Amino acid sequence: MTQSPTMPALTRQMQDCIAACMDCHSICEETMSSCMQKGGQQQMQIMRALMDCSETTRMCADMMMRRSPMHTDMCALCAKACDMCAEACTAMPDDQQLTRCAEACRRCAESCRAMAGAGRM
Repeated sequence: MTQSPTMPALTRQMQDCIAACMDCHSICEETMSSCMQKGGQQQMQIMRALMDCSETTRMCADMMMRRSPMHTDMCALCAKACDMCAEACTAMPDDQQLTRCAEACRRCAESCRAMAGAGRM
């Protein structure tokens, strides 16, 4: 019987990026629910960015956890989706939920940019 090689341990940078992605995913989901309850045209426009960001962050975290060789490319895309979502959320600066979401998106984008850059060196 042959042993399968062990997966390399996740680096601290990767663990932090996964945590940022999962936090961002979670708050995007919460924010979508909040937007649906409030309704309105502006809320619905923000929903597209929230959906893209939510799905991208989840996929990015999944790819890092399974050590996909494409995770650095995914991190670059995730940073872009997070930046777009943060920008969309700032359209309503008086909404606390959207403000919290924008902050989480910015943290995630920063972490993903760092991961994307780390894989290209």
